[in-house]
Order: sequence, then structure tokens, then C-alpha cells
Amino acid sequence: MATSRAPLRFAEAVSVTVSAAAKSGFFFDFDGTLAPVTRDPGAVVPVAGALERLAALSRLVGRVAVVSARPVAFLCERFAQLPAVRLYGLDGLQTVAGGEIRTDREAEPWAPVMRRLAEEAARELPRGVQVEDRGLMVALHYRAAPGARGAVERWASARAARLGLTEQLGRMVVELRPPVRRDLGTVVGEESAGLVTAWYFGDDLPDARAFEALRERERRDPAFAGVRVAVADSETGDELARRADLALGSPAEIPMLLDQVIRAFAGRQ
Repeated sequence: MATSRAPLRFAEAVSVTVSAAAKSGFFFDFDGTLAPVTRDPGAVVPVAGALERLAALSRLVGRVAVVSARPVAFLCERFAQLPAVRLYGLDGLQTVAGGEIRTDREAEPWAPVMRRLAEEAARELPRGVQVEDRGLMVALHYRAAPGARGAVERWASARAARLGLTEQLGRMVVELRPPVRRDLGTVVGEESAGLVTAWYFGDDLPDARAFEALRERERRDPAFAGVRVAVADSETGDELARRADLALGSPAEIPMLLDQVIRAFAGRQ
């Protein structure tokens, strides 16, 4: 039985990436990773320098993608100037192909259910809880009302059980989505097929699924190298960082780390 090897050191991971550029990939979560988490989810934009580094990476490696719980339309607005970067929204339920947004066929019939759920949440949850209707996902943010956490989680669990939905806990948010087996892990697993090395950057507990997808690939293929990067925060603690090969202190450190990777390519030319 194949076993996963010890994590690569950063310098070694960069060297492997540069030497197999066309078969290397970089995958990024959005909120808390490429962008700071704020009280207004609609106002979030990538940190300074992130777009420029992703553009540079997309010219150097075989694959660069953003994999987020946000709708693809939201991601398209933030990354409009980066056509080479692949976008996956709603944890993979949506993507862009040929300039058009495509939605998972198994998830599409759930749209009316999710719309009614968002309306119920807006009426029934405590004041200060922000209900974000993402179409096929409903996010219940209690950042502006931290005392409402228990009420939000109880309400979400009851609705998930009643409607057969999937419940996902995150940074001061509970997300409800259709019971479709597609998430950050399945997307990264599919997208890393054929690659020699793949990096995943995330900040929250759902990102652990992407970390595990890379580990599973390593178990099946000892020649494959996965690099797991956690962006630390005070809300999810050290749990994701403990599963990572490398931990950063904030989204602002992402461009600096990518600069080191990009400079390594320049040194090989």
C-alpha cells in the first residue's frame, strides 16, 4: 500500500514546481485567503498585489484556479482581468466555460428550495445576522452579532435535517447547500489530475477537504507532490494550520510568498 511521504520544505516545493512548470498548479480559496474577511461580504476584494501575482503565475505554470463558496458571478467581477485563471464558485457547483456560467445539473433543481430558505432565514433569525443568498447556497453570517451563533447553528441544523441539505460551518458563518457530492476537495482532486505538483491555499475548516484531496493523491501516486498552505486566523484557531505544510499570518502575506515562487522561475531562465 502506498503511503504519503514527509511534507516538502518550501524551497524544495518551489524547486519541484519550477522544474515541472507545465504540470504544476496553484489553487486558492478566496475569503480569508486572497482577500480579508469583513463584516460586509459584498465589499470584499483581493489584497493588494494578489491579482498581479496570479496573472504572473498563470503565465508560468499549467493551472491557476480560485475555488470558493462565492457564486461564480461574484468571482468573475473580482478576477475579470485574469482570463487564464479558472474560477469555481459555490464550492464547485458553478464554473465558467466558454465565457458562460455553468451550474451542476444535480444541484440546479434545488434553486427554489434555497430561495425559500433565504427568505425564511431573513424573517426568522435574530437581528444582526446577515443572510447571503448565493442562489444555490445560503450563508448565514453572524460576525456582526456573535451572540447569535447558537441560534444560527440551531436554526441551520433544523432546516438541514428537514430539507435534506448539507450544513457547513465556517468563520462566523453557517452555509447551507444542496446535498450534492461536490466540494473543495472533489474540485481540487479533479483539477490536480495529470499534475506533478499542486499547491492549495486556504484559511477555513472546509479547506481541509482540499488538503485531504492532495494527500489522497499522494497516497495513490508517490510521484505527486501536494503543498498545503494555511492562512492563519484567530477564529478557526490552529486546526487547519496543523494539517498544513506551511502557515501564513494573513492574506497580505500571499503576494510575498508568490513573489518568491515567481523569482525562482526567473532564476531558471
